[in-house]
Amino acid sequence: MKTKLILILVITWFVYSCKEESQANYTDIIYLKTIYSNGDASKWPKPHLDSLVDKNSFVDIGSLPKVSYPETNPYSKEKAKLGKTLFFDPRLSVSGQIACASCHNPELAWTDNSTRSFGHNRQTGGRNSMTILNSAFAHTLFWDGRASSLEDQARFPIGDPLEMNEQLNIAVDKIAEIEGYKPLFESAFGNDSISLQRIQKAIATFERTVNSYKTRFDKFIEGDSTKLTNQEVLGLHLFRTKARCINCHNTPYFSDNQFHNDGQTLFGTKDEDFGRYNITKNVDDIGKFRTPTIREVGRTGPWMHHGHFPSLLDVVEFYNLGNPSPIQKKYLGVGRDSLIPKTSPILKRLNLDKNEQEALIAFMETLSSSKGRTLIPKLP
Repeated sequence: MKTKLILILVITWFVYSCKEESQANYTDIIYLKTIYSNGDASKWPKPHLDSLVDKNSFVDIGSLPKVSYPETNPYSKEKAKLGKTLFFDPRLSVSGQIACASCHNPELAWTDNSTRSFGHNRQTGGRNSMTILNSAFAHTLFWDGRASSLEDQARFPIGDPLEMNEQLNIAVDKIAEIEGYKPLFESAFGNDSISLQRIQKAIATFERTVNSYKTRFDKFIEGDSTKLTNQEVLGLHLFRTKARCINCHNTPYFSDNQFHNDGQTLFGTKDEDFGRYNITKNVDDIGKFRTPTIREVGRTGPWMHHGHFPSLLDVVEFYNLGNPSPIQKKYLGVGRDSLIPKTSPILKRLNLDKNEQEALIAFMETLSSSKGRTLIPKLP
């Protein structure tokens, strides 16, 4: 009888404990959903920031602010219209077949959903095409940050032998010879003079208009608690805490606009890429790449600068493992020891379980908005 009584007590305690644990988890999610959707980010749980992150300059995730335009290139609808026309015009290329829109297709989230883009003579580029969505919030452009502004960026693809392969002066001359462009330049700039600088300014002005619509994440944190599921809320919380994504993917742009080596230099392989080092020649920059925005990330695959990750699960699993793969000795040789990439110490093993990984991916997919509709301009 005594044994039976003890057994009943143990079973009762176990059932009660499970119920309490289940209720605690449920209460936690309800709390998180309430606190994250209350419209006041100052009341959110504190993010788990690495010691290397500057706490004074850190800006948390949130809704995108209004786009600001530089004083040297203020917005006008006429200039944006001209820039959009130039963006879709393949005559800027030597072949007359490749436009900016060839790699940045509005139907494909302003990228091309290819591992690497095809360029002049069907040559394959060296890196995955970044989306131009929300590029107004980028401090530098390209994976290696070689362009200091959208105006600066606009000239690179035209002259790149792997992309449009045209001499800049010839590209300008070709546009100047098209009579239909003269009234567009006059409307945008006050006269019909056509120059490389004006082409750059017009394209940059248009690109600053290419921005995300409100996402479910934006609507949720602005007060509509129905926009995210419990799983997505858990993913949001993990993003800012255990998963450590917030250390690099912060600010409303979901990028710190800095450069990090996350272990994907592909050292010694045919796809080896030293990233930022190719621009600065500073050995500390070997293997560093600009942190991409993860707004619209669900629509911009394949991912990473090399485009080798076909799914978001691949991305999450990579970071979950902390990328423990060492550089193999067979890749080392004379003069190569000094070029061994040093992975960022921010990268650590995360120990996310399957449910947590799924929640994280579910949250990242809430950062995509409706693709809308982009009218392709009629070329002059």
